[in-house]
Amino acid sequence: MKYLITGVAGFIASRTARLLLSQGHEVVGVDNLNDYYDRRLKLDRLSVIGKETGAESSMIDRLEMAVRADDEEIPTFTLETDSFVFRQLDIEDKEEVENLFREHHFDAVLNLAARAGVRYSMENPDVYMTTNAMGTLHLMDGMKNTGVKKMVLASTSSLYAGQEMPFSEDLAVNTPISPYAASKKAAEALAFSYHHLYELDISICRYFTVFGPMGRPDMCIFRFIRWIHEGESLELFGDGSQSRDFTHVDDIARGTIAALKPVGYEVFNLGGGKNPISLKQIISWIEEMLGKKAELDFKPFHKADIMETWAEISKAERVLGWKPQEGIRDGVQQCVDWYLENRDWLSRVRV
Repeated sequence: MKYLITGVAGFIASRTARLLLSQGHEVVGVDNLNDYYDRRLKLDRLSVIGKETGAESSMIDRLEMAVRADDEEIPTFTLETDSFVFRQLDIEDKEEVENLFREHHFDAVLNLAARAGVRYSMENPDVYMTTNAMGTLHLMDGMKNTGVKKMVLASTSSLYAGQEMPFSEDLAVNTPISPYAASKKAAEALAFSYHHLYELDISICRYFTVFGPMGRPDMCIFRFIRWIHEGESLELFGDGSQSRDFTHVDDIARGTIAALKPVGYEVFNLGGGKNPISLKQIISWIEEMLGKKAELDFKPFHKADIMETWAEISKAERVLGWKPQEGIRDGVQQCVDWYLENRDWLSRVRV
């Protein structure tokens, strides 16, 4: 199969691409390499894909040099192997998306590109709507015009704010409490309309607090490891009792690929499916793994945050044959090990 993956330099998308490639598929990956977080992480993920698919060593060397540079400068590069093509492209650009669909025949689209982050969406809500909603619309138009029938669309557990736990897919999610959640709701609504009008087969995957090595630096586990190891003050919004249904990125990648199954139009929770784990517990584990104590700097709880998330995942298990396999504590250890192995440049990453 030949798949289009958007946001391919991102945390979830890069892992999904690597898994599909390891299964013998072809992947065309696009990403605009925006600077929402330190772009060196995105280049590092692309260099890993390049190495695993046989990219020229000179190109890998250029990417690795950029990763370890003191700035976030993006080198001009092309990454193309027998099974993987990378193109720097913004899904907000309708013409570029149209050209992409004319150039390639895709068997399915995995739209994993997104502006993420609840707090930042309050500072810059416009870009959340243009990427998460309009970008999705451009992709579905490309599918409609070229006969591509299947999309997997990344969505979020943030839609469940205020609902009773565990969160199930049949709950009404009509009261998003952040522009981020609202933009994801808009993308889901657009997807249903294209399913209804043009018979697109769409799986919506609502992700629950994804973590793992090579993760985003704006997420709590990366920040906690960085701050504790480097002896910096650890910012904690609230008292740390808030909890999340942490889900390992490998499980998320497997679930995303499982969602390529024909379903018509369905929503699936991809989460740990167990009792939520508190931030206090995560901090305690990291302190133990690093042999260092955290210096806590308590901040007021943010009104756009959720106190707890907990996924009901029986539908994903029943329909997709998916359930999480990775242990949370083991996953945190993987994150700590990855940070220590790459500390020479990760210690300089913006958080």
